[in-house]
Amino acid sequence: MGFPASPHQPGAALRLAVAAALLVACLGGSRAQAQSVLPDFAALEAAGATVGEIRVVPQDIFDTSDPAENYALFRLANTLHVQTREGVIRRAILFRPGDPVSVRVIEETERLLRANGYLYDVSLRPVAVRDGVVDIEVVTRDTWSLNIGAGVSRSGGTNASNVELTEENLFGTGTRLSLRRTSDIDRSSSSIEYGNDRAFGTWTAVALRHASNSDGSSSALSVVRPFYALDSRWTAGGAVTSDDRIDAVYSSGVIASQYRAKQSQARVFGGWSAGLVDGWVQRHTLGLSANQVRYSAEPGRVAPATLPGDDKQVGPYYRYDLIEDRFDRELNRNLVGRPEFFAVGLNASLQINWASRALGSSRDKAFYSASVSKGFEPAPEHTLIARAALSGELAASGGQYLSAAAQYYRPQSRYRLFYAAAVGDWITRAGPLDGLVLGGDNGLRGYPLRYQSGARRMLFTIEQRFYTDVYPWRLFRIGGAAFLDVGRAWGGSSTNAVNPGWLSDVGLGLRIVSVRSAFSNVLHIDLAMPLSRDPDISKLQLLVKSKQSF
Repeated sequence: MGFPASPHQPGAALRLAVAAALLVACLGGSRAQAQSVLPDFAALEAAGATVGEIRVVPQDIFDTSDPAENYALFRLANTLHVQTREGVIRRAILFRPGDPVSVRVIEETERLLRANGYLYDVSLRPVAVRDGVVDIEVVTRDTWSLNIGAGVSRSGGTNASNVELTEENLFGTGTRLSLRRTSDIDRSSSSIEYGNDRAFGTWTAVALRHASNSDGSSSALSVVRPFYALDSRWTAGGAVTSDDRIDAVYSSGVIASQYRAKQSQARVFGGWSAGLVDGWVQRHTLGLSANQVRYSAEPGRVAPATLPGDDKQVGPYYRYDLIEDRFDRELNRNLVGRPEFFAVGLNASLQINWASRALGSSRDKAFYSASVSKGFEPAPEHTLIARAALSGELAASGGQYLSAAAQYYRPQSRYRLFYAAAVGDWITRAGPLDGLVLGGDNGLRGYPLRYQSGARRMLFTIEQRFYTDVYPWRLFRIGGAAFLDVGRAWGGSSTNAVNPGWLSDVGLGLRIVSVRSAFSNVLHIDLAMPLSRDPDISKLQLLVKSKQSF
């Protein structure tokens, strides 16, 4: 006669948990109660379980079984919306029947699915266990993916407008199609854009964009099979872009000169990796790139005193990436009421390019770009993300560009968070067209657009953020912030002569997060007061802008 397994034997905990679920069901418990006592993925992995059936359950935008969402408008939205196809979801799942259960792979699958704007919610859960095999249910809820409308934004004392027709999930296929008409201080533009990250039923991403602008045009095409997951083994692809536009040099927030810049780029590449090994990923990529830039004076415009010579770079390149598998899942950081994932592991890259005259380059030269980021936890639940990037020529006479940034999140309660950020940029041997601008459009909210410029730039931001449970019409999440900005841009040939020193502002802001749309926009409505101003600056700046985060 057999005896029950000891709880200390491998798999015993799994068998006991399944038995408990069966007992609940036999005693009349609900399916939800039985499911609630099923072992979690960590226990299933420890017990050596394998994946059985994978059930994909795409759901509508609104859950009309919930009285709070059972309204005529929501039912109409569900009717008009084309639900995401099951195959689109299934192709993004990183595990297959017969694979051993892996918490890491399940969590990465959730991250990949949540990265799609057309999904509002994602849930992966075990639904049945038998003989060491677990059936997994993948439940997704859609967002409203069609945007028809117009908008106006204001920052740095200038207005911008747009009219658009954008579908983020065309016929439920995950395809993006957009028609836009925009107008801002730089130019007016009419554009068409197409994108599909799962083209041809594969992981190949195809993107196409063309814009006809008031000062020229731009086009881009790329076909890339990326390193789509940490354990991906290869990548390949190519891209071409062209851009013809009028650029400006700013001084004291006004245009000092303008010139025409024409740029064309092309690259093809292939890469390989051993995948995820002991929590780390190493990737290698080889490619061939071509880049040509031409500058000229624009008739009827004040030209800069000097313009750089035309430049053409053609040659091979090598890229190395190092990624640590560490991600934190947080709530109420840059969004309101939705999970966010922070890459807190080390992430570093280095790329070396060689331009050769033998291939048509203007001159022989080597240039590089490197970046590194790392997350830290100074205290429980506190998060510090640090980043740095460096690029330039591998020559004593070549210029360099250095950028460094840090972001600190300190939750004070479920509804309050202290946020601080610091950003610094530095250009060595800056040319006549090289300039870093600072103003109301890029972080210094109490000042006009591109108010200061120079070869160096620093910006510090402190925010006391507030999150609420206010959920109007089940469509929006509401938050707010009190903020202080301190910054300066200096050096170079276009320094602000009127107000060249450190600038600061204080203000209050409202945040409205559109959680049920594929665009996940955060509407910023800020009132900012400059603390170091000249008489020509308004005492109060109103900024209305849509961003991707808080």
